[in-house]
Amino acid sequence: MTTRTRIAPGVAQINGVALHAQDITLAPDELRQRACTELLRQAAQRSGLLAADDASSEDGVISEAAAGAIESLLEHALSTPEPSEEACKRHYAAHEATYRTGERVLARHILFAVTPGLDVVALRKRAEATLLDVRCHDGKSGDHFATAARASSNCPSGAQGGDLGWLCATDCAPEFARELFGHADVGVLPRLVHSRFGLHVVEVLAREPGNAQSFDTVRGAVAMSLRQLSYVTALRQYLRLLAGDAEVTGVDLDAADTPLVQ
Repeated sequence: MTTRTRIAPGVAQINGVALHAQDITLAPDELRQRACTELLRQAAQRSGLLAADDASSEDGVISEAAAGAIESLLEHALSTPEPSEEACKRHYAAHEATYRTGERVLARHILFAVTPGLDVVALRKRAEATLLDVRCHDGKSGDHFATAARASSNCPSGAQGGDLGWLCATDCAPEFARELFGHADVGVLPRLVHSRFGLHVVEVLAREPGNAQSFDTVRGAVAMSLRQLSYVTALRQYLRLLAGDAEVTGVDLDAADTPLVQ
């Protein structure tokens, strides 16, 4: 049973439980992550897996007992069937580039860092304006991207025009690597790249495709990818059901995929 307390206006909440302190402004992704975690914590209480007096926290950190209870809850609530051989082969054929080894990307970026208390809407507008600006100048004389990086990037690489050098997938945060690797496009990416660090305008300068691997060699990795996709789909559906039965205030759970299920 969740204890309700009086919450100040403007504080996001799930079933009357605050997700942050009154004077704190969270980035949308972090707010959605906290909301999903709180939905699961309360579901674990209703299922008897977590004590009713387990307290929520305004800093987003749940108790060790709550973390274990959520894990047990998801083990029982989610079904992730073993992928068939045919499904694995179809996935491999459609994503062969993903399973290459030694792929490298020469890239640079302009980082708009998300920090506590920052106006995220204003930050996104600045990032989108910069993306449009550098895309309009892409391929023209002068290095407009480097100039924009020096002027706007919150990353130390901005002093070098945003240069990140040659990268392997293991050099990057997973959410950043997903946007850079396994693709063929070169140039300024058409949309902002979201990562745990903020919003990125990214330009791919060159690619080294790496070496192709046979299906038999990567069969286990393909099956693992499909199991993960199945798990993510099941988790998203379960969270939608929980949200549909909950009183959700101050957070848009449909705006984007939460980091909880990425």
